[in-house]
Amino acid sequence: MPSERSISPLAALVLSLGLAASGWFIGGGIRYFKNAERYVSVKGLAERDVAANLAIWPIVFSVSGNDLSELQLLLESDAGRIAAYLKEQGFATEEFSLSAPRVTDNAAQGGVDGRVPRERYLVEATTILRTGKVTEARRAMERSGALVKEGVRLLRSWEYNTQYFFTDLDKVKPEMIAEATADARRAAEKFAQDSGAKVGGIRRAQQGYFSIEDRDAYSPEWKKIRVVTSIDYFLVGD
Repeated sequence: MPSERSISPLAALVLSLGLAASGWFIGGGIRYFKNAERYVSVKGLAERDVAANLAIWPIVFSVSGNDLSELQLLLESDAGRIAAYLKEQGFATEEFSLSAPRVTDNAAQGGVDGRVPRERYLVEATTILRTGKVTEARRAMERSGALVKEGVRLLRSWEYNTQYFFTDLDKVKPEMIAEATADARRAAEKFAQDSGAKVGGIRRAQQGYFSIEDRDAYSPEWKKIRVVTSIDYFLVGD
């Protein structure tokens, strides 16, 4: 009677085939896992120069004297001259507004070297132009000397600087993301070529934030938009 521990030749063959198949599947699974983990991380850059489409021009002006009631009338007169000038330059009334006056009492501040100032009050106001007509706004700034000729005392204020903005980012976003993605893929293909592999699909993609800055210090009406994308590409091949 054969031993209970003995195995028939047929059973041994089936067992050996089963172990071989199991080993093949395990080996294939490891190979697939390793291939899936072969990837390269690259960054893609897209830049574009665009013209600003919004200008904000603060027109600061002032009057000085000793009678506040009289100064208020002078201030209103100058504000009217500025409004008329802006209309002549092609701007609508809705595009500009006048701020509340700001009064400085020179006597309260002690004057100069303790002496009583000749003109006690300095009253300032600001007409703010906010417009999408950037070219026209710049032209109006260049011609603003006409206001000085009419007696308007314009002030250069470091507190109120002319500003330019680009507000149509959503219109250029899709194209710039596509450009950055194409740039990233070129970098991945170069790496794959050097390593003897090919670029597969995207494993992971992350879009960086869009930055909008002045193109340079001398032309703030031109903006540079920049975006960087970070993408992982699978590498395929032996």
